[in-house]
Amino acid sequence: MYLRRTQRRRGDGSTVGYVQLAHNRRVGGVTRAEVLLNLGREDELDVEGLRRLARSITRYTDGEPGDVAAVAGEGLEVVQSRPFGGAYVLDALWRRLGVADAIAAAVGARRFATDVERVLFALVANRALRPFSKLAAADWASRDVHVAGLEAMDEHQAYRAMDVLAAADCEAGVQEAVFFACADLLNLEVDPLFFDTTSTYLERDEPETGPDGAPGFRSLGHSKEHRPDLPQVVIGLAVTREGIPVRVWVWPGNTNDQTVIARVKDDLAGWRLGRVVWVVDRGFSSDENLRYLTRAGGHWIAGEKMRDGSPDAKGALGRQGRYRTVRDNLRVKEVDLGIEGKRFIVCHNPVEAERDHAERDAQLARIEAELERIDALREREHRKRTKTAGAAQQTKRTKTLARSADKAHVKAECALRDHPTLGRYVRLTATGRLRVDRAKLAAEARLDGKFLLSTSDPDISAEDVALGYKNLLEAERSFRDLKGILRLRPVYHRLEERIRAHIVICWLALLLVRPIERQADDTWRNTRRELERLHLVTLAGAAGQVQQTTRLTPEQRHILNRLQIEPPPPLTSLTPA
Repeated sequence: MYLRRTQRRRGDGSTVGYVQLAHNRRVGGVTRAEVLLNLGREDELDVEGLRRLARSITRYTDGEPGDVAAVAGEGLEVVQSRPFGGAYVLDALWRRLGVADAIAAAVGARRFATDVERVLFALVANRALRPFSKLAAADWASRDVHVAGLEAMDEHQAYRAMDVLAAADCEAGVQEAVFFACADLLNLEVDPLFFDTTSTYLERDEPETGPDGAPGFRSLGHSKEHRPDLPQVVIGLAVTREGIPVRVWVWPGNTNDQTVIARVKDDLAGWRLGRVVWVVDRGFSSDENLRYLTRAGGHWIAGEKMRDGSPDAKGALGRQGRYRTVRDNLRVKEVDLGIEGKRFIVCHNPVEAERDHAERDAQLARIEAELERIDALREREHRKRTKTAGAAQQTKRTKTLARSADKAHVKAECALRDHPTLGRYVRLTATGRLRVDRAKLAAEARLDGKFLLSTSDPDISAEDVALGYKNLLEAERSFRDLKGILRLRPVYHRLEERIRAHIVICWLALLLVRPIERQADDTWRNTRRELERLHLVTLAGAAGQVQQTTRLTPEQRHILNRLQIEPPPPLTSLTPA
């Protein structure tokens, strides 16, 4: 880094010199000078002030204890210190992946008082670094972090940027542009493509209804978060095998999983992704959905329901055959049922089999203990009735006690029979007693550690089918991260457009976090914690104001090297007094 002098010839023939702060950068084997800061005309500079500022910066960067007094003696003081590293890395990746250009192209030529792209980046960075509400995120971006190109913002600008994003992404235009901007750079493979859905509840007491009384966008439905009392929306997510999100969908809360596959395939058909093998969970594996996925030459890998009693499941699980070991904890065998266009693969995990056996034994012990308690209640009731049977007339209190005892064991039997996990292992005898269903236990034991897959692809091996389906966990992990580290909830927005924009912002944050985890070979939590220790310090004195980054730690330098991001310059800005 050095001071550089340039000159320009004016119209009257005179020459004016300018001073710039520059440094050399090697690009394609050629060294080029890059201007960091224009200091102004040479004849107007306070040269002595620059000398004092240079001496003060030297003392500050040396880090010697005695320099503190010297700096203070010249009137240089710390104005503020903000976390810098996390936003710096996210911004570098945001620009490298082409997200900034994609958003600018989607927004179009409209002009706004504040740079919409910078405001949206601040909201995305807030999701990744310190998730807040939009009001708190605006204050965070203005006071607590350094976002390049954004001095300050307020909540109205945040909401306006969300409205612009929702309008630009009404047909997933922003998501498509962003995906193709980063697909080549990250060398993304969409064969196979993993899809799953989840739901997220909203902070609203009553569901939304349309003018005709039909359920609205925020409506009640099957809650995968065990909150059926709150309105919700359904979120669909397609990811690559590395967990990079491809696209996100948002549907009304009463949407059924079986009805979305056709919409998802049609939406991505216009993206010209080439040959795609869809990997879906058993919740989407209806015959109609699977037939739709094979249109236009597509293929699928699907989980099959084993306990629904279907002929396909019974036939596949009942066929004999030898397992082939894929990994230490995964064995597969292919089963031919003679169904055209559909292959079945039975997978067995010995570790999961042991776990299933232990869990079932624990459940059986609970059932037997509860049945013993119910029998004891019934026996106690019988003794009381026998004792009073010889009396000429039972007292009112005796009858009341008998009815109470009867209610106690009947209530316990109903609770056991309706239990979500224990109830499937009990049966009702002809005499009205509950007993352990040994046949059901034996049937479940035959399924320990097994799961059933099917595929329409005639060329893919059984091993690749099993390993491909296991990668569906990436979609589930993405949902966990959206709701965990990115804090998708709570959602207080009431307008449909802002709910959609909020989810797209979380999707963009996930799009930045996943490549960082892959390249840094560490979790985002650890990487974020280390990067946030890099601060931008603002110093002010009689000579002017300067912004200086703290010295990089070895861990921070290692992260930047793994991500192939240039370290920030020690001196980021210089403003003479």
